[in-house]
Amino acid sequence: MIKKSVLAVAVSSALMLTACNDSQETAKENSAQSASKVETSVAETNLDASAQANKLFDELYKAGVMRNPMFQTYLGIKDDYDKWNDISEENTLKELAITKKDLATIKAIDVSKLDAQTKISHTLYVQKLENSIADHKWRFHSYPVNQMFGLHSQIPAFLINQHSIANEKEAQDYISRVKGTKTLLKQLVDNLKLREERGIIAPKFVFEHVIRDSNNIITGAPFENGEASTVLADFTRKVTKLEIDEEKKSALIKAVETALTTHLKPGYEDLITYLNHLESKADDRDGAWKFPEGEAFFNNALKRTTTTDLTANEIHEIGLSEVSRIHDEMRVIKDKVGFEGDLKAFMEFMRSDKQFYYAGDEAGKARYLSEAVALIDDMKGRLDSLFLTKPKAELKVKAVEAFREKSAGKAFYQSPAPDGSRPGIYYANLYDMEAMPTYQMAALAYHEGIPGHHMQMAIKQELEGLPMFRKYGGYTAHTEGWGLYSEMIPKEIGLYQDPYSDFGRLAMELWRACRLVVDTGIHTKKWTREQGIEYYVNNTPNAKSDAVKMVERHVVMPSQATAYKIGMLKIVELREKAKTALGEKFDIREYHDIILKNGPVPLNVLEDFVAEYIASKS
Repeated sequence: MIKKSVLAVAVSSALMLTACNDSQETAKENSAQSASKVETSVAETNLDASAQANKLFDELYKAGVMRNPMFQTYLGIKDDYDKWNDISEENTLKELAITKKDLATIKAIDVSKLDAQTKISHTLYVQKLENSIADHKWRFHSYPVNQMFGLHSQIPAFLINQHSIANEKEAQDYISRVKGTKTLLKQLVDNLKLREERGIIAPKFVFEHVIRDSNNIITGAPFENGEASTVLADFTRKVTKLEIDEEKKSALIKAVETALTTHLKPGYEDLITYLNHLESKADDRDGAWKFPEGEAFFNNALKRTTTTDLTANEIHEIGLSEVSRIHDEMRVIKDKVGFEGDLKAFMEFMRSDKQFYYAGDEAGKARYLSEAVALIDDMKGRLDSLFLTKPKAELKVKAVEAFREKSAGKAFYQSPAPDGSRPGIYYANLYDMEAMPTYQMAALAYHEGIPGHHMQMAIKQELEGLPMFRKYGGYTAHTEGWGLYSEMIPKEIGLYQDPYSDFGRLAMELWRACRLVVDTGIHTKKWTREQGIEYYVNNTPNAKSDAVKMVERHVVMPSQATAYKIGMLKIVELREKAKTALGEKFDIREYHDIILKNGPVPLNVLEDFVAEYIASKS
C-alpha cells in the first residue's frame, strides 16, 4: 500500500512536468490514469511473481511428499502404496542436502515482487528449511521407540487406519508393505544403535510398554494357533469385502500370512531382542538435561514448540501462576455445589465418586461414545454464531484400538484424507474408564472434535490459494493452543451449564497449566518421574494413572506439552486486544477466521494477522 502510493505520487509529478502546455484538469486526469496504469502493472507483476513463487513452493513440497510413501498415504496419494519410508541415516543425510538446495532456491526469489500472503509463505518456508537444517544437529536427541509413538505401534496402526483396500492391486500393495517391515524395522534398530553410541537411551519405564506392544503385534494367527493377529484380522476383513472370486481372496490371505511369518515376525523379533538389550543399560534419569548438550537442546525444543523466545524458567512461572488462578475458579464451583471441605478434598471427591464414571464394560464404553457424539452434534448446530468458515469433512468418534489402548494417550485426533475418502477421527481411549470421568467428556469432545482440532485441521486442508506446505504443515503452539481455546468457546455461548461439567473444563485447563510446570521441572530442574507424578496428583482431580501417563509423555517428548497453554494464552490475549481496539466493530466470527483461514502459523505471525485485522476494521 505505501509503496504504491509513493509510486503514484512520483509518476503524477513527472507527468505534470511534461504536460505544462495542457490545462490543469487535463494534467490531473492524465496523471491519475497513468498512475493507475503503473499501479496495475505493479500489481500484475506481483501477481505473476507470487504465482511463480507459490508454484515453486508446491513443486518443492510435492517432491518431498513423493520421497515419503507413508505421508503420501496419509494424503490419499497411492503412487508408492506398496512402500515404507527410508529412515536410514544415509537417507537422512541425502534429505539434508536436498533441504540445503531447496533453501538456496527459495532464497533466490525476489521478495519485493511478492504479494503480502506470498511474502508470509516465503518467510515461513525459509524458516521451516532453516530450522530443519539447524535441527539436524539434534536428530539423535529423541527416543524413536517409546510408549507414545514409534514404528513398533505405527506399522499396524498405519496398515489398519490408512491403507484401504479397494481392489486386488491395493491388496497386493498391502502385502508388499508387510514384506517391507523387516527392512524398515532393521533401519529402526540401526537408528537406536546410533543413539546408544551417544548415550541416549530411554529411561527404564519405557521398555515395558514398547516390548509388550511389540509382542502384541506378533501374537495370534499365523504366528501361533488362536484368533487372527491384529494385522491378519485387518487384512482379512478388507479383502473379504472385495468383489473378486473366493479363490483370489484365499490366495491373497495366504500370501499375507506368509509375509507376516517370514518378514514381519523376524523384524519384530530382532527389534524386541535389541530393546531387551537397551533395557539392561537403561537408568531412571528422566530429563533432557542428561543428553549431550542437554540444556541447549531443550531451549531449542522450547523455541520450536512454542514459537516464542520464552525461557524454561519463564514458562515454569507462567504455569505456577495459571495453576493458582484456576484453583481459585474451582473453589467458586466447590462452594456453588455446597461441598464441605477444601479444594483438595473436593478434587478427591471428583476423582473417586462413582457418579462421575461409567462402567468399564461394553455398555459403559458404548454409552460414553454415544454421548460424546451427541455433544459434538449439538455443537455443530451452534457453529454459525461463532464461525464464518466451516469444514466440509465429516467427523467420526471412535475408541482407540485394543492393540494400542493400554499405552496410547487419553484422547487424540486424526485428520481426514484431503480427497474426502476418510473422515476426521476423534479417538477416545476407553481402556481405563476410571481415567475418563464424565465431567471431562464435553471439554475433551470440544478439544479433539468440534470446534477444536477437526475444525482446524479439516479447514486447513480445504483452504484454497495457500501453498501445500502451509495446508499440511503445522505449528504445535497454534494447533494445540486452538484446541485448548476450543474448550473455552462453548462456555461463552452458554454451554457447561452443569457445574460439574464446568469444573471438568477447568480441570482440563488446569492439566495444561500443570504441564508448563512439570515439563520444565523434569527437563531443567532435574525433577524425577515421581516428583512430576506427585505434582499432578496434588494439584489436579485427575486419576493417578493420568498423572503417570502425562509425566511419561513429558519424559519422551521434551517441550511438546508446553504448546497448549502458551498457544491458548496468546490466542486469548490477541482476542482481547482486538476487542479493546474495535469495540462494537469486533466480530468473534471474523476473529476465528483470522485464526483458522491462514492455516497454522507461528504465534508472532498470528499476532501480525490480528494487527492487520484491527487496522482494516479501524
